[in-house]
Amino acid sequence: MIKNQRGFSLIEVFVAMMILGGGIFVIANAWSGNFLRVRNSRINNTAASLIERKMTEIEVQYTGKPLEEIKEEDSGDFGAMYPGYSWTMASKEFEMPDISGMLAAREGGADEMLLTLVKTLAEYVKQSVKEVSVTVAFKPKHGNKISHTVTTYFVDYTKEIQMPGGGAFQGDKAQ
Repeated sequence: MIKNQRGFSLIEVFVAMMILGGGIFVIANAWSGNFLRVRNSRINNTAASLIERKMTEIEVQYTGKPLEEIKEEDSGDFGAMYPGYSWTMASKEFEMPDISGMLAAREGGADEMLLTLVKTLAEYVKQSVKEVSVTVAFKPKHGNKISHTVTTYFVDYTKEIQMPGGGAFQGDKAQ
């Protein structure tokens, strides 16, 4: 029998292979996770760029025009250069919250003139402001749809404020 055998036993080789396999597994998971984060970052960056572009196009198209010309809905895509990306636009009248109940509930209540002014202002805002939302969505071949929405407001400063008692304001002129 040989007393000084040099080499590794099967158990030592097996333990070394397990350590090496565990290290490779950890590195592969880290790389895969980073790859997905980079991919999602690229998708979100492209979507942000496209939503800014579409919102600018809509602002150029409707700025200075009557609010009635703004379409209620519109949609499309960004062509072959951005496959999988699409956009939708929706507009609606701006609804100002009714604060007359809050004013009436405060100590001492609200006088009739203040409530009339709040109601007049709410009606003016409803007629003079339109809310426009643009959504850009990306549908990958595999996975869930990703979408981002931006909202802006168009204001028609030429609308008259009908004052109680028959008067009207338009811009800075009383009529």
